[in-house]
Amino acid sequence: MLGVAFATGMLAGRRYPSLGFGTPSGMIGKNSPIRQYILDHSLREHPVLKKLRLLTAEHPWGRMMVSCEQAQLMANLVKLIKAKKVIEIGVFTGYNALNMALVLPDNGRVVACDINEDYAKIGRPLWKEAGVEHKIDLRIKPAIQTLDELLANGEAETFDFAFIDADKENYNEYYEKCMRLIKKGGLIAIDNVFWNGKVLKPRKDDLAAQSIHRLNEKLLRDARVNISMLPVGDGVTLAFKL
Repeated sequence: MLGVAFATGMLAGRRYPSLGFGTPSGMIGKNSPIRQYILDHSLREHPVLKKLRLLTAEHPWGRMMVSCEQAQLMANLVKLIKAKKVIEIGVFTGYNALNMALVLPDNGRVVACDINEDYAKIGRPLWKEAGVEHKIDLRIKPAIQTLDELLANGEAETFDFAFIDADKENYNEYYEKCMRLIKKGGLIAIDNVFWNGKVLKPRKDDLAAQSIHRLNEKLLRDARVNISMLPVGDGVTLAFKL
């Protein structure tokens, strides 16, 4: 049934670039014919995901939502590695959390970290509609606090996948704590590694760009992981823990 739902969502959702797909793919512009081709020929959006995307598009900060094609990639990676335990740092309305929850087994769990419950309230009814609300463990508090709690509870090296997409100044700390929580062979996905191109020459007053640039340089030399930096969304780096 899920496969049918994905196909239905894909067919029903073609050719709607103006309705809010989140940040466009890498160096491909939002209204690029190539991007539309990518969406038309690869996006399989569950009907409930489409509903959440459209709701999010109406929000003043709707562009914070991860792009559809990137969220689909994250879900495919979660499924590929047969993940059961996932961490998401930065939930917003929960589009990406829902996408991952849909492919997790029934006993799977997404520990979803955010500090703004109002955003999550937009998506929560749709998590329930999709039948995966029980898989999403929403923690409304600073993500560092949640990660420390997971470590204190003895959950080090028990998670399969982590997605980092929150305040950029804390990216390095999120990464290091996720490294402790992710098991060997697991995967950490780090979003916004291009920061709209500002990482090329970070300004002294742009702490976010500086933080991301430092982490990008660190990841290149981090012998604990294998990496790939992909021009998807605003750039995403995949770090495979060795």
